[in-house]
Amino acid sequence: MSNFAPSLTAALVWGAMFTVAQSALDRTDAVHLTALRYVGATVLFLALLALVEGRRALRPDGRLVAVLVLGTAGFAGFNLLSFAALGHTSPEHAALIIATSPIVTLLGRWITAGARPSGAQLACVVAAFLGVGLVITRGDLGALTDGGIGIGELMVLGGVVAWVAYTLGAARFAGWSPLRFTALTATAGTASILAITVVADVAGWLSPPGAGDVAAIAPQLLYVILAGAVVGVLAWNEGVRRLGPANAALFMNLVPVTAFTVEAVRGRAPAPAEVAGAGLTIAALVAANLLGRRAAAHRALQERHDGLQEVVPVGRGG
Repeated sequence: MSNFAPSLTAALVWGAMFTVAQSALDRTDAVHLTALRYVGATVLFLALLALVEGRRALRPDGRLVAVLVLGTAGFAGFNLLSFAALGHTSPEHAALIIATSPIVTLLGRWITAGARPSGAQLACVVAAFLGVGLVITRGDLGALTDGGIGIGELMVLGGVVAWVAYTLGAARFAGWSPLRFTALTATAGTASILAITVVADVAGWLSPPGAGDVAAIAPQLLYVILAGAVVGVLAWNEGVRRLGPANAALFMNLVPVTAFTVEAVRGRAPAPAEVAGAGLTIAALVAANLLGRRAAAHRALQERHDGLQEVVPVGRGG
C-alpha cells in the first residue's frame, strides 16, 4: 500500500484543487494564476533541493535542453491549457478528459517504447473511464456527446498530452531524485510561463491582477502552491518512480472523483449513478494495481529462473 501513497496523494490534492482554483478565477485570469502559483512553488522547490541535496544539485549537468522541454510541457503546457480551457468548456468535461491520461500514457509507451498494453490493463482503463463518466454525467453518458468536441475540450486534451510527455520523460532522468527532477523542470516551466505572461500583458491581451485581487485570493494561492504544486507534483513524480508511468497514471481517474466528493461535502447530494461510478472507478484502480503487482512478481520469478539456468545449464550430466 505504501507504494500507492504518493500517487494517491497527488490525485486527492489535485481533485480538490479544481474547486479552489475556480473560485480564484473570479479575481484573476488563468495565465496570471498559473504564473503566481509556480513562481511561489518554484522558490520552495529550489530551496528544498538545495537544503536536501546541496547546491550542486541545482545544476542541470548538461541536460538543460531536455529539462526546458519537459518543464515547459509539464508545467506550462498542462496548467495553462487546462485552466484556460475552462473559459470554453465545463469543469466536468475538463475533468473527464484529464481522466483519460492513463489511456494516453499507455498509447505513449506503446508508441515510444513498444510496450504493448495487455488486454487486462486496457479493460481496467476502460472500466475506470466509464466510472468517471458516470460520476460526471450523473448516469447520462449520452451527455458527453452533446454539442460535440469544441476548442475547450481540445485544449484540455492538449494539456493531457503535454503532461503525459512530461511523465514519460521522467524515465530519462533515472539518476536524479524526484525532488531534483521536479525542482529543475518546474524552474524551466515557470520561466516559460512567465515569458508567456509577459508577452500577453505587453500585447494587451491580458491585464495583471492588482494587489487587492492577489490579497483576496491569498488562501487559494496558498493551497494551489503548497498542496497543488509542491505536495502534488513531488508526490506524482515519486509515484511514477515507484509504480511506473502507466500504473501511476491510473490514479488520475481519482481526480474528478475527488472533485465530485468535495462538492458533495459542500452540500450537493450525490445521485445513485454517481456513487456507482465512483465505486467502479475505485474497483478498476485496485484491479489494475493488483494486475501490475502480479505481473511484476511473474517477471521477477522468470528472471530468477533464467538466472538459475545460466548458472546451472540444463542437460549437462555428471
